[in-house]
Amino acid sequence: MQYQVFVQNPADRTFTASVVGLLNVSTHGVTEQEAIDKLKEILEAQFTQAKFVTIDVGTSQVSTTSSQFPAGVFKNDPTFEDWMEKMAEIRQADNEVDRV
Repeated sequence: MQYQVFVQNPADRTFTASVVGLLNVSTHGVTEQEAIDKLKEILEAQFTQAKFVTIDVGTSQVSTTSSQFPAGVFKNDPTFEDWMEKMAEIRQADNEVDRV
């Protein structure tokens, strides 16, 4: 599994590494590599005790499907293709507005 990591180096010379899109998953290190290594350890520890689930909302029943790591978050997500199509529509509409 791959994640985008946002690394900051504030003036106090401590590096902060945060996972993009996952709230409250960040850490600090003396070096950039130390911060990234600590973040990786945190994620690996969390994934041994957690999983992503997909839920259907707006129906009379709520059903869940789960995807255990390291299989991948979207491997069995039946809504992924719909989401990708919707994102393409939004991008296309946004590009048309930019051209005007």
